[in-house]
Amino acid sequence: MIELLNVLYVQMPGAFVRLDHDAVAVDVDGELKLRVPLIRLASIVVFGRVVVSPAIIERCALDGRGVVWLDGRGRFVGRVEGPTRGNVLLRRAQHLALDDASRTLEIARRSVAAKIQNARHSLLRAAREPGDASEARLIAAAAEHLGRAIDRVATVGHLDELRGLEGDAARVYFGVFGLLVRTDRSAFPFDTRTRRPPRDRTNALISFLYALVLAECSSALEGVGLDPQVGYLHALRPGRPALALDLLEEFRPIVADRLALRLINRRQIQASDFDDQPGGGVFLAEQGRRTVLRAFQERKAEEIPHRVLGRPIPVGLLPHVQARLLARHLRGDLPAYPAFRAR
Repeated sequence: MIELLNVLYVQMPGAFVRLDHDAVAVDVDGELKLRVPLIRLASIVVFGRVVVSPAIIERCALDGRGVVWLDGRGRFVGRVEGPTRGNVLLRRAQHLALDDASRTLEIARRSVAAKIQNARHSLLRAAREPGDASEARLIAAAAEHLGRAIDRVATVGHLDELRGLEGDAARVYFGVFGLLVRTDRSAFPFDTRTRRPPRDRTNALISFLYALVLAECSSALEGVGLDPQVGYLHALRPGRPALALDLLEEFRPIVADRLALRLINRRQIQASDFDDQPGGGVFLAEQGRRTVLRAFQERKAEEIPHRVLGRPIPVGLLPHVQARLLARHLRGDLPAYPAFRAR
């Protein structure tokens, strides 16, 4: 169990999460392992075979505190939220924007442009670091390609065209991502992005971090009264948090990918922190998840400049700030949605 900042993560198999007056208690084999006052928590995230009592679910729902379930491999399963926050007029504006093709395209365009720029920013940083000159040229060439892609985003006239452009940019970015791994490439190879299941340790680490950031995005959107399932870039499907996935795009390169590379290059995570599964899948083991969760919480406490606010803010507040900016745009208070772009 790890409790840092305002999120309680419970991943020990067989753990039982229950309500103890105004606190969350975690028992393992009938023994109390942790007790945390509810007032200190904004959400609870549980992994795999963890039992959550009906009483704690009800209390968290009433308090507006999210309970998120991820499977043992870190993939999103579901979440519980209380009564909808915000007001019905905001959600009506959210739906009306979806019905307007030009407005949907513009919101999606800004999300994609921010994602590509943030990916390019990470590549340019890597190209300037000491290392193999030929690899630096490949990374710089990929960054140049992403720069041209950003210019093309402004001219696309259809959502499917935008999605195709985003997919091409992701292919170029991940085409050189393995070069950003500076240490122990034999243990952390990366040839291409693989999911469901991830086929190597680097992909497993990235996928796990994406799931964590996605949970943060869903909570942020719920917090301002938006529906995480009604998005603009990602197609709507039953049970799919399309808007949370839209918001996640802005943070993949600078929050999740950068943290994954830091953990690998600083040797904070080892090959032994992963399990190889039948069929070729690779997933984080319990000790590996514990290491990543601690690093993720530390990353959330770091500050990053925000162009719109004009000052640095903690990384952990990025989804909440961007959710509020999106809500302001949908209400008509901002002429356009200012997606987050790293400086």
